[in-house]
Amino acid sequence: MSELVFVRHGQASFGAASYDALSERGFEQVRELAKHWLETGESFQAIYSGTLQRQRETATELASVVEDKVAPQHMESLNEYHGDPLIHIYLRDHAEREGVALPDAWPIRDNKIFQSVLEAASACWIRDELEPQDCDKGFESWRDFKRRVFEAVDQIMAAHSGGRRVLVSTSGGVIATALQRVLGFSDQQTIATNWMVHNSSVTRVRYGGDRVSLSQFNSLPHLERQGKQHLITFR
Repeated sequence: MSELVFVRHGQASFGAASYDALSERGFEQVRELAKHWLETGESFQAIYSGTLQRQRETATELASVVEDKVAPQHMESLNEYHGDPLIHIYLRDHAEREGVALPDAWPIRDNKIFQSVLEAASACWIRDELEPQDCDKGFESWRDFKRRVFEAVDQIMAAHSGGRRVLVSTSGGVIATALQRVLGFSDQQTIATNWMVHNSSVTRVRYGGDRVSLSQFNSLPHLERQGKQHLITFR
């Protein structure tokens, strides 16, 4: 059996001028994971990453556990969905009807408010209820996002067989959607799974022949040790 090992990127820079960069804590989370794998002797024959900065930075920090210094292969299809246009469309077209108060400023800097609005927007998104206008740059339908993630997972598995172990640096939405490909989740279950994925967590999928199965989800062996629990984050 071969194995895909998905790692969600380390904590990004929520509330900063650029979200798409690892925070200091994010770098520390991923370095702890690399250290853990070096200590346990775990290694990989290939590594893939999305093209977003936080995904590429995570892959770079994990390069020490890839055999023969194989460089990450960057795939846009492993990028996270764009949350901003979902939120903008939801606030413009749905929030008032659903009794959701509009935020005082943009970007939303309160983590709890941001999460509640994103969850509401995502619920509309997967029901195909968000209608983008020309000004809504970067919008991607749920159907298109799901299709590209499924295709990326299938492409990577097809390229690596015979017991190979492949590391994939990506984001929570991609990991949850990859699990939908593996386990047949409903769309609602997929989005609910997305909110559960910790920064720098490890999810393992085993495959071979006609079999694909989940063997581990959202694991944090590197941060569950004494003195490291303060590094556990969702955002």
